[in-house]
This record gives sequence, structure tokens and C-alpha cells, in this order.
Amino acid sequence: MSLRRPDAPKAIVFGMGNLLRRPEWMVFLPAITLAAFWLGGEAVLILTAIGMPLVFAAAGAFYPHQGGIQTASGLSLHSHILERLDEILREAPYTGCMTACLVVQFDGAEKLLDRHGRGAQMTVLTRSAERICAVLRDGDSVARLEGGGFAIALSPVRRLDTESVVQLAARLQTAVAAPIEIDAVRLYVTCSIGFCLSDRGHSAQALLEAAQVAADEARRNGPGALRAFEPTMARNRADHDAMRAALESALDSGQIRAHFQPQISTETGAITGFEALARWYHPSNGLIGPAIFLPMIESTGLSERLGEVILQHALSALVHWDKLGLDIPHIAVNFSSAELCNPRLADKLKWELDRFDMNPNRLNIEVLENVVAATDNDTIVTNIAALARLGCGIDLDDFGTGHASITSIRRFAIRRIKIDRSFVTRVDEDRSQQEMLSAILSMAERLGLATLAEGVETPAEHAILAQLGCQDVQGFGIARPMPIEETVDWIKSQHAKIAKLPNIKHSAPKAK
Repeated sequence: MSLRRPDAPKAIVFGMGNLLRRPEWMVFLPAITLAAFWLGGEAVLILTAIGMPLVFAAAGAFYPHQGGIQTASGLSLHSHILERLDEILREAPYTGCMTACLVVQFDGAEKLLDRHGRGAQMTVLTRSAERICAVLRDGDSVARLEGGGFAIALSPVRRLDTESVVQLAARLQTAVAAPIEIDAVRLYVTCSIGFCLSDRGHSAQALLEAAQVAADEARRNGPGALRAFEPTMARNRADHDAMRAALESALDSGQIRAHFQPQISTETGAITGFEALARWYHPSNGLIGPAIFLPMIESTGLSERLGEVILQHALSALVHWDKLGLDIPHIAVNFSSAELCNPRLADKLKWELDRFDMNPNRLNIEVLENVVAATDNDTIVTNIAALARLGCGIDLDDFGTGHASITSIRRFAIRRIKIDRSFVTRVDEDRSQQEMLSAILSMAERLGLATLAEGVETPAEHAILAQLGCQDVQGFGIARPMPIEETVDWIKSQHAKIAKLPNIKHSAPKAK
């Protein structure tokens, strides 16, 4: 492709236009008018007063070159950004200036609407727009995008690189991150930002679309991620959309369903409950384990949908066992941080329990220890407390890995701790493992907490846990997770074994 030098007269016009657009020229107007009067008298003064506006107009100084920073309620739609970008790109060959387009997308925007309503969504958008406008320069332009995001066109500058745009995007994220109070509830909003520099030779429409693709990629890797546009992102976006569609279809068609892993008493061998765990029966790839598809569920924002499916399967299983006269006291279900951020979670769960005519105390909610240890989210705190008041048991999952304090345990009304498998593996052989477990169990006893060890794989591990005073155990050494169809035979078989099992007395650890 040949390069053509820009037309000289046009370059001069654009150059004069850019110079005369600058407000500094106003400083020279009094001097120009005085010089005209001094050199030519009153007639020249009049000609100068009439001629100067014509010169400015001819140079394009009055061209509507920027939208400026509008108020939050007055932001235009993306057509304004396209006009501004088109103008900058059209002038670029003559000015040598660059621009960039940024797209700001709010993490969890759909959930915000579902949980708090349209009014809260508009409040968040309005305040965020005000904060974004406060960070930008007067020459930058902001526009609302359909779906709740914002597009930004930076005013043209001589030099613009990725690092400077990243720094600007980080300042925008910091401004948006300040909590927003709505109806006495503090909402913590984060945003992911994608951008594209104009040096890639895009048209205005292509530049905006590239920034949108980068923003989508950032949000998938968020919250609070930044991404510069790369050509491979378009393919990644198509793959992501296809993966989400496949997962949605799997959830809707029943391909993803619950398996159930038993929990038994170390003292009597009685079944104390089951844990419901997700498995994917793929039509062509067979049974897919959670380590493969759960990260995909999280990255596509389908954690809540998965939680709904597994909860319904869990409660259905309890009803099934009850009808058969099988005594299963509890069912445990994992709740993700995404579910715990839903302010309507307690009402939603109560509705499900009522629908199945189920006593809340038969449902154990498993919450990861790192969620309890690290959360400063008021909604999560409120939700866990509401679930405890409802009567559900709160299990602290993966205990020992998330640094939860005793204060956190009390704060969240924890009923039982699930000791992480890393403390259970080879506990029968490793003295330091035994000492660590003994300390955990002693603490739990003094705090009045029930205990369950997960990841038990051998009879020796089972035996030492019983001797140390752990109340319940779960793991492949007891039984692997199984579909509902296989649970009935296993339950009956376990009941038949109970009478034959020796009664292992607990020797609670002594405080040193």
C-alpha cells in the first residue's frame, strides 16, 4: 500500500484550526486590536474586529471538536463517541495526534439489577459517571453505552502509549471503587476496563468495538481487570460465548446434577448426612469432574445458577430418602461467594425450603473459610447471619487454609468446622499432623463446635481421627460421591454394618 503525503493546503488549515482552538489565543486578542488601531486607525480596527471571527471560522476553530465532560445525567449515547473519534482520526494525518477509546464495564451489573432493582442501578450509574468525569480532562468525552457501561474518547495528544492509558484506567477504577450507600446498604462496585489505541489504524466504529472486546475480556478475568485490545481477543470472546451457551444448556437440560458423598460418625458409624457435589454428564465426553468445569462455571458468571440446581437436587434427595423411611439427618450444600452476595438469598432459600416442606435445620450451608476470613462485604455478613437465624447449619469449609479468626467464627455463627484434607492426609503416620489436628479439635471442643474431617482415604486415618476426637468423617475411604440412584443401596448397606462395628471411644485431647 502506497503512502500519500497529505494535501498541503488542508494540512495548513487543520494546523491553524488546532492552534486557534486553544484558549491561549485569547490573550493576544487585545494586543492585536490595539496594534490594528495604532497602525491603521479606526477603519483598520473595524476591519480587524470583523475579520478576526472570519479567520477563526475559516481555520475551523469553531468546529464542534469535543463533547467535553458532561454531567452524569446528560451523557449522550455512543453515537457521540463515534463522531468524536471520527473527527480525531480524520485530522490525525495533519495533526500527528493520537487518541484512545476506553470502555468501562461494571462487574456483576446483571446481579446488581436483579438484587437491588432499577433504582439502585441508576444511582450507581449516576454516581459512577460523576466520579469518572471528575478524573478525566475537559477535552475527553464520555458517553453512556447500552447495558450500563461507559465509553470514553480521549482528547488527541502527540504521544500516547499503553502505559499512560493503563494509569488512567487505574485511576478510573479507584474512583469507582468507593462504596455507594443506597437505603442504608453499602454497595461496593468494581469495574473492568478495556481500551484500544488509535495507532492500530482502526476506524471510529472499529476502535469502539475493539475497546468493547477488550472490556469483555477484562470482565471475564475480573473483577477489576484491565485489558488492552489484541486481535486474538475476538476469537477468545467467541470461545467464551460458546462455552457459556454450552454450560447454560447443560444446566437447563439436567446434564449437570448432584452426586452425594456420605458423612458418618466416627463413634457409631451412623450416617450423619450427605454432601451434594456437582457433576457434569456430558453427552459426548462422559462424566466431567468439578475440577474441570467449576472454573468454567465461575468465569462465565453461572455460579448462582449452578447453586440453584444443586440445592434443588439436594432437597429432592432428602424428600426421596424420607419417603423410603431412611434416616438421613442432614444434607450439605456449598454456597459460593457469588450466591452469598445476593441480598435476597435468605428469602430465596426460605422459599425453596417451604416448597419442599423441609425443616431448615436439615440443611447445612458450607462456606469456604477464605470467604469468612477475608470478607468485608456487608451483604455476605448479613446473609450468613440470616441463614443461621433461619435455622440452617453453617459449616466452615476447608478449615485451616483461610486464616479465619475465632472472632470470625463467632461472628458468623459457625456450627461446624470441616477440617481441610491437607491436615488429614497421612495423619496416622505424621506426628506433627496429629499435633495440629489435636490442637484444632481441642479449640473446637472449647468453642462448642462440631467437627468433620474431609478427605479421609484409609481406615488408619479414620481410626486416628476417631481417637483424637473428631466427630464425623467424609472421604473416598468412606465412599465416593454417588448418584442418587446408588445412595439407597449404600445407605442400607451402611445400616447393616453399624451393629458389627466396634465402638471406638473418643479420647479428647487435653489442654497443655
